[in-house]
Amino acid sequence: MKNRLKLLRAEKGWTQEQLGQALGVSRQAVNALETEKHDPSLDLAYRIAALFERPVEAVFDNPHA
Repeated sequence: MKNRLKLLRAEKGWTQEQLGQALGVSRQAVNALETEKHDPSLDLAYRIAALFERPVEAVFDNPHA
């Protein structure tokens, strides 16, 4: 799933490790999301959106919409 996670993280000046800690996931999980090798669960997608204070649609693109 296409996403803007790396860009949003960079805007905050956060490392993958810092973002992972804020979300309760590993740095490797953040990397897998950023490189689009893994899609987040619905719960994680909403937590990411809330952390960046954006709607889910502003973080993730739904290719089936």
